[in-house]
Amino acid sequence: MKDTLKLEVARGSDEGGQEPVVYEVPYVEGMSVLDALMWIRSHTDPSLAFRYSCINANACKECSVLVDGEVVYACAARLTPQGASIKPLQDKALLRDLVTDIAPSKEHLGAALPRRNRAVEA
Repeated sequence: MKDTLKLEVARGSDEGGQEPVVYEVPYVEGMSVLDALMWIRSHTDPSLAFRYSCINANACKECSVLVDGEVVYACAARLTPQGASIKPLQDKALLRDLVTDIAPSKEHLGAALPRRNRAVEA
């Protein structure tokens, strides 16, 4: 069994493009992708951007990412000693690193503002 694993994480934005960055993370059997991302942000790179709301609950769906090409919840996906490639969701607008715009279009503030402005003017 390895003591560490390598994660290739997509970094960047739509404007500047994305590049893979390889991080070496301590491996503990049963650790989730979210555990590894949190370790990276706490110990190696505090600028790494990813989204989550709860840990290991698999309820909020905010931590969805691509792991080795498969859409998973980072809090529920388990890592192996072989490591993984982690990328943002491809069908969503990329904000930065692993953060994508996950709000449905009808929930965006910009979509709601024109209706409010019309109500105020009337």
